[in-house]
Amino acid sequence: MLFTKLWGFPLLLVTQLGRVASEEQEVLGPDPNDLDHIHDKLIEADIIPDIIEDFPPALAFRASWKHDSAKLGNTLKPDHLQSAPSIHLEKVETESSFDTQLKRRITYVIVLTDPDAPSRDDPKWSQFCHWIATGVSGKSPAEASKHHLKDLIEYKPPAPPPKTGKHRYIFFAFVASNGTTEKLHLTKPEERKHWGSDHAGYGVREWANENGLIPVAANFIYAENEKQ
Repeated sequence: MLFTKLWGFPLLLVTQLGRVASEEQEVLGPDPNDLDHIHDKLIEADIIPDIIEDFPPALAFRASWKHDSAKLGNTLKPDHLQSAPSIHLEKVETESSFDTQLKRRITYVIVLTDPDAPSRDDPKWSQFCHWIATGVSGKSPAEASKHHLKDLIEYKPPAPPPKTGKHRYIFFAFVASNGTTEKLHLTKPEERKHWGSDHAGYGVREWANENGLIPVAANFIYAENEKQ
């Protein structure tokens, strides 16, 4: 794959609360430069291809709360996830056409979805939409640009029900597949369950396809209720 070293600057983003991901925060996993590792972890967790079609990550995705951060499948306490996390995407130098898009002011779409509602064994409520937000990148890759995210669907903290085991909570970053720099006109799911659909299993993949979006980054955590 065309995965090479990570550029050492933040590309964007902070939450609507304005909390900036600092350089001192814990980085993504043991090896944040290895996008092959990220891809492998998404496959191991059945995120690729069950939740999203196979894709080569082009950015490193960090999600950080006050006491914890997402590390490609670590287990976090729901009590630590009550506020929207800081989101930090880091540019990766590749030979892909996506590099050209990064040189322009493009809109990123950040989402959080739960495919294991109410449980992984009985996902009749899946997928459950926990968050949709947008942010705009900097004018050029050489510019450290930090912007507030604008909510399309307000962040709803993970709250797995008792005796339902571990849930996967998956973050994705999307961009427009046509590379537009114009404002995106995204459809807003009418409700969180099934991402507004009447069909079980409907979720982020279908919503992204309907809105002309492609994934460029991902991360995920596990969380479970204390009562099991």
